[in-house]
Amino acid sequence: MHPSEAEEPDQRAPEPGIRQLLPSREFLLSRQGLPLVVEAVLSFIIFICFIASKASAFFIVPLLTFLLALFFFFAYSLKLYKKFKETYWLLVHFLCCLVSAIIYFAISIATVSKYFDGGAKAAGVLGFVATLVYALDFYRIFNNLVASLKQSDPSEAAEQRRSEEEASDSDSD
Repeated sequence: MHPSEAEEPDQRAPEPGIRQLLPSREFLLSRQGLPLVVEAVLSFIIFICFIASKASAFFIVPLLTFLLALFFFFAYSLKLYKKFKETYWLLVHFLCCLVSAIIYFAISIATVSKYFDGGAKAAGVLGFVATLVYALDFYRIFNNLVASLKQSDPSEAAEQRRSEEEASDSDSD
């Protein structure tokens, strides 16, 4: 019997190829992966609703947010933030979520108030849901961003506190 025939299929090394691009189940269900999946799916559904409605002029926003959500999803799942350290990923993702929430809110108001067909109404209502999802995601990222900035350089924070204490002592004289 050949040694490779005796091996269990679970003990073999993972096959190279497209399977390495797929994220793990743990990432999909994590606090970082789940919002990105929801954003991508919601943006794609809104994109389809806009294409099928009379408000097709707004289709570019969900298309771009869908592509951005996919980009961040694969960037985080493939750990590209470790390879490209020059880019401050949290800040870029925060700004994308903030801008997406604001733009979704604006086009949802315009769509619901101006267009009366079913596709436009569905896109408008789902746009409000997307606004909420993006707002929750940028709030979560903001908390992570603040926490990472606080722990990034404690010596500067200590020097700043000392200078503030010295300034307050000199004012009391």
